[in-house]
Amino acid sequence: MRPSQGAGVRPMKVAVIGLGSMGMGAAQNLLKKGHEVVGVEPREAVRAAFVAEGGAAVARPSGLPAGLEAVVVFVVNAAQTTDVLFGADGCAGLLPQGAVVLCCTTVAPEFARALETKLAEHGLMLLDAPVSGGAGAARGGTMTVMASGSEAAFAKAQPVLDAVAGKVWRLGEAAGVGSTVKMVNQLLAGVHIATAAEAIALGIRAGADPQTLYDVITTSAGNSWMFQNRVPHILAGDDTPLSAVNIFVKDLGIVLDQARALSFPLPMASAAHQLFLGAAAAGHGPKDDAFVIRVWEALAGIKLPTKAGE
Repeated sequence: MRPSQGAGVRPMKVAVIGLGSMGMGAAQNLLKKGHEVVGVEPREAVRAAFVAEGGAAVARPSGLPAGLEAVVVFVVNAAQTTDVLFGADGCAGLLPQGAVVLCCTTVAPEFARALETKLAEHGLMLLDAPVSGGAGAARGGTMTVMASGSEAAFAKAQPVLDAVAGKVWRLGEAAGVGSTVKMVNQLLAGVHIATAAEAIALGIRAGADPQTLYDVITTSAGNSWMFQNRVPHILAGDDTPLSAVNIFVKDLGIVLDQARALSFPLPMASAAHQLFLGAAAAGHGPKDDAFVIRVWEALAGIKLPTKAGE
């Protein structure tokens, strides 16, 4: 496998469906590269913010203008992906033949394969293109894209990829491969977040200063990208969701479903999934995923750092 090489930037007419922490960053970078961008977002304040930056915005996919060359989907799950494309307010029927849909949502590989077939029936192409890197990479235009699809889909989507990604992996010529690789990434990401929370919770219970613990671990062999990225949220007492607990309830659920179909045991991922489920059951599902640590807070009675001023 190899990273793809950019082929230059050609201005396009692009829609970004879902202006959340990832979709907004992608839409902003598309604007910066000179593309004509329309965001789809139900929240009025978010639409207004994007319009203030020079984009256009509509509340529903059915409100998108004609002539779009690419649609980038950043919604929560497979059901929402189906709805924004084929539902009552979906946009698939509005797109000209030959347009490309970039599905950046984390979905099961078989869903991506079925979506490719369904879009082809409308004369549309799919790039199975889940992303990684978090909100910071989305804002910086440096996301990693794990993509699979036809050569024609890659060619059509290349200006979009050039605008939003630091690295694009060409993983195969059919949908499903990109989602398979993202599934493995999410297994690691979910386990790493849960383990980071567990480690900090243990340190707090044992009497270590959490900030000092973070400083030591991030310069030691026990560090991970997720530890370094997520633990500061805990230290700041800020559970504002950049990626929510519920995302990993969903994503690790996809991982476990696929493993079950393959008769493949995943004890670590299973344990992490239960922890995220526990946090969600306790009412923390919409909160930042680092706050899976609330499970240990409840079980062990530890005192977590609080937000400044509280």
